[in-house]
Amino acid sequence: MNMKASEIVETLHAEPLAIWNQHLLSKEYTAVFATDLMSDALAMIQDSPETTVLVTGLCNAQVLRTAEMLDIDLIIFVRGKKLSGESLQIAKEMEFNIFSTECTMYETCGLLYQKGMRAII
Repeated sequence: MNMKASEIVETLHAEPLAIWNQHLLSKEYTAVFATDLMSDALAMIQDSPETTVLVTGLCNAQVLRTAEMLDIDLIIFVRGKKLSGESLQIAKEMEFNIFSTECTMYETCGLLYQKGMRAII
């Protein structure tokens, strides 16, 4: 099942850290990939990265560079993590939509799975 970015954000009670395009909140996403290892993201996200949500607890510029290489435009940070000032500026320049949720990675994935999102395996 597909979910709009706005539905994902609402489900996770996520707060925005960077939104570059309000139109992307109505974009539909088909899959979720959760990892703190960006090498796993690079290796595993092969099909439709542009409709994949990246869920991570790693909160630094490496995540942004990985998302850029994969053409991912929606990132959810778990456990209330937030980007630092410099990384947040990079995210805005790269035109990512980034949110933070207080949920753990396990809870985040469970909530999105309940809503019908598929995992990348």
